[in-house]
Amino acid sequence: MPEAFLRLPPLNALRAFEASARHLNFRLAAHELNVTQGAVAQHIRGLEASLGAKLFERLPRGLALTDEGRTYVPNIRRAFELISEATVLLRPEPARLTISVTPSFATKWLIPKLPEFVAHNPLVDLRILATESLSSFQADGVDIAVRQGRPPFGPGLVVDLLFPQQIIAVCSPALLPPGAGEIAAADIQQHVLLHDGHNLWPEFMEKALGLKMAKEVKRMRFNQTALAIDAAIAGQGIALASRFLVAADLAAGRLVQPVQGDMRGTQDFHVVMPRRQRHPEPTQTVRQWLLDASDAG
Repeated sequence: MPEAFLRLPPLNALRAFEASARHLNFRLAAHELNVTQGAVAQHIRGLEASLGAKLFERLPRGLALTDEGRTYVPNIRRAFELISEATVLLRPEPARLTISVTPSFATKWLIPKLPEFVAHNPLVDLRILATESLSSFQADGVDIAVRQGRPPFGPGLVVDLLFPQQIIAVCSPALLPPGAGEIAAADIQQHVLLHDGHNLWPEFMEKALGLKMAKEVKRMRFNQTALAIDAAIAGQGIALASRFLVAADLAAGRLVQPVQGDMRGTQDFHVVMPRRQRHPEPTQTVRQWLLDASDAG
């Protein structure tokens, strides 16, 4: 060890001195350092003894730096700043990525799964941009997106199928007739039909149930699928949703399928990212996680 290092005062004593010099109060310095006031005072006495100089004047209400203390503190403070800067440079910075999704996809699928992603990918700082409008990879700084529709989505994009659009009807178990596991298809339109922005009920009624949509039917309209799903959970009617969006609610018994018919839609969910990515490695990590999580349900 170099001889100069052997002459250094203890690091804890220097931390106590720097904090006390900022606060001009041993009690506040002790609170910042999470030690007792007596420990701070002891550190300062030991430091003054090793330096052979008095660093503080003890006043009735607080402290005042001596000339020696005022000379010493800027260099000590700078030394701690250098240590902090060196440590920051050594630690890898989290990669900040923006994923663009719809609000319904975010609430019903992505957000419940995020804790697992964060636990396994602590160096990816994922920003969720949830909006019904189509975000731009360039203008909005989007790195990866989940988009619903039919490819191609545009030149220069990499596209993977995430979920097919498989539409099912769902409702609260409270809406089922006593002792029954289903609602007769002919009786569906006697219930409130919960509509979202996709307005799929007429098509679902015809293709999945073989029925014509009645003109006089009770409706409740929402601008987002997630809101229609929540209304269904609350027992307010029957909603239509992609199966994967309601899988967790079905498994937990919050929702049931009142009829077994389903409809294959044309607006599948895809993972989309630019072919030339700004942060290739973490973007590929998010893409692979999305695909793996979709396989797992």
